[in-house]
Amino acid sequence: ILDEAQAIKNADTQQSRIARKLKAQAKIALTGTPIENRLSDLWSLFDFLNPGLLGPSKRFKEYIKGLNAGFGTFEALRKLVSPYILRRMKTDPKIISDLPEKIVTPAYCQLTPQQARDYQAVVEHLKEALDSAPPEQRRGIVLQTLLRLKQICNHPAQFNGQGDYTANHSGKFRRIEQICEELALRQEKVLIFTQFKEIIEPLADHLSTIFGRSGLILHGGTPVKEREKLVEAFQREDGPPFFVLSLKAGGTGLTLTAASHVIHFDRWWNPAVENQATDRAFRIGQKKNVQVHTFITQGTVEEQIDAMISSKQHLANEILMTEEEVKLTELSDSELIQLVSLDIDRAVIK
Repeated sequence: ILDEAQAIKNADTQQSRIARKLKAQAKIALTGTPIENRLSDLWSLFDFLNPGLLGPSKRFKEYIKGLNAGFGTFEALRKLVSPYILRRMKTDPKIISDLPEKIVTPAYCQLTPQQARDYQAVVEHLKEALDSAPPEQRRGIVLQTLLRLKQICNHPAQFNGQGDYTANHSGKFRRIEQICEELALRQEKVLIFTQFKEIIEPLADHLSTIFGRSGLILHGGTPVKEREKLVEAFQREDGPPFFVLSLKAGGTGLTLTAASHVIHFDRWWNPAVENQATDRAFRIGQKKNVQVHTFITQGTVEEQIDAMISSKQHLANEILMTEEEVKLTELSDSELIQLVSLDIDRAVIK
């Protein structure tokens, strides 16, 4: 039995190869996200469960390319895999009759003037780089630019590395202050997820001021035994009011139902990863409705990506799984510039 079976989604990793070599009379794979990034993730899972069902990896990838290009429908694939899949949804009252609601609300933010200047400078640099860089360097340039823009949207100090995380320098720090001031008054607990380790402590410091007491942090460097203690502390009724977690380190395997609010401070372009993180609070044992606040900086790449992710939701319905990752590096130069361009009238705090 494989728990969190999405860990073998990449067929080329050593972990995946070893898992697929295991011999057993019966095999079961447990996962909330059978597909995290792309439909081809399905092949590795089924090569573990039922080797040969989806054919050779290369042929399956070619088949998927045809589906993505609009040649054929997902019906044949659905019929092939459905006998081997037992899907249960927490939102189905037949499964869990008393699970509260999950309410997802976009929390729109704006840039400070300093953030806007930094953002525009990075976009101008991208334009110059795309004009002069050789094709083999293009993907690296795009990924680096997206990383920088996301850092700027969080806080200019994260981008420039100067360490001055003054709250008023960031639209997101102002927004999280507004939300958490209300939570502090109502004595409601909150999880805050970010993909960036370097901003976890500055966020925790800011939140400690808002709540009037310290919270907890967890990232990839937190020892496993320490994680268990942190979870126990947070779950106590009199425990810390907030928990700032790395999306990758804290997004799976933890039960944090003491929180009734989840904040996604920055966007991960794969919604399946965000959903897994939200489910640390929205799971069996939760007694309250869970309010999810997704931070989106208006007029920036964050808003554009949010729209693109929303348009990808159909894949979940077409097969049975989760959403496909947006492939930003495959956009043309003009599409990319349009994607990252700053809408200054909407983005900047007046």
